[in-house]
Parts: sequence; structure tokens; C-alpha cells
Amino acid sequence: MNIEVTSEPSKDDLKTISKGIETYNQNFIPDEVVFEKDTKFAVFVKNDNGKVLGGIRACAFWNYCIIELLWISEEARGMGVGTQLMASAEEYAIDKGFEYMRTETLSFQARPFYEKQGYMVYGELKDYPKGQTTYCLVKKL
Repeated sequence: MNIEVTSEPSKDDLKTISKGIETYNQNFIPDEVVFEKDTKFAVFVKNDNGKVLGGIRACAFWNYCIIELLWISEEARGMGVGTQLMASAEEYAIDKGFEYMRTETLSFQARPFYEKQGYMVYGELKDYPKGQTTYCLVKKL
């Protein structure tokens, strides 16, 4: 056996790992859940000229929707845009049958914002990144 570390894995090697975990998971989770396709979506706020002023990038699988990124430009902050973006993402997730939303935020970012939206901290990673804390949050939809 040989251990290989690479920053450029082949698509075939990555597919082998994905298929391997799917096969293993079949022993514990129903097939319709194991082979469920990921749902990827985004929510944007744009000005009248079509310029993106903020948005959410998300993916979802099983019964969870994961907010990967939430960003709002300086010019759009403080206007309730974040709340509207979150409401739209949550509505989309509910329409698709997802039961939970989760995300992560750093100590200098948006923890109070997420908590105001009904998210609860379920974990934290201290000193990640160095000098900061990463908070893991979840909300039942």
C-alpha cells in the first residue's frame, strides 16, 4: 500500500471515495437518502443595474441545508437585506423538504445576526482561525 497526498486529485479517485462512502452508508441509511443528489442554490440581492450587493451560497442534502457563505456589501448593510436573504433561503429549503439549516460564522462576523434569526450555537472551535473562534449554528425550519 502507498499513501499519496495531492492538491490535484483526479476526478476518478474522488468518485471512488464518494462511491465507497455511499456503499458503506447503505448499511445504515435507506437508499433514497444515500443516493440523494446534493441541492446547490444561491440567493442574491442586486441593485437596479444588476450589480450583486450581497447573497447566500448554499448546498443541501439529506435533511439539512447548509449556508456556505453569506455576504452583504457595505452599501447594503443595515437595511434588512440579510434578514430578507435568510428568509428567502429558508423558504427555498422548506419548499424542497429540508428540515434544518446550519452554518458557521467567525467571532468577528455574524453570530448575533444568526441568533436573531433563530439559530442556536451547537459547537465552537477555538483558535480557528488563529486568534478567532468559529461558531457552528443550526435552526429547525
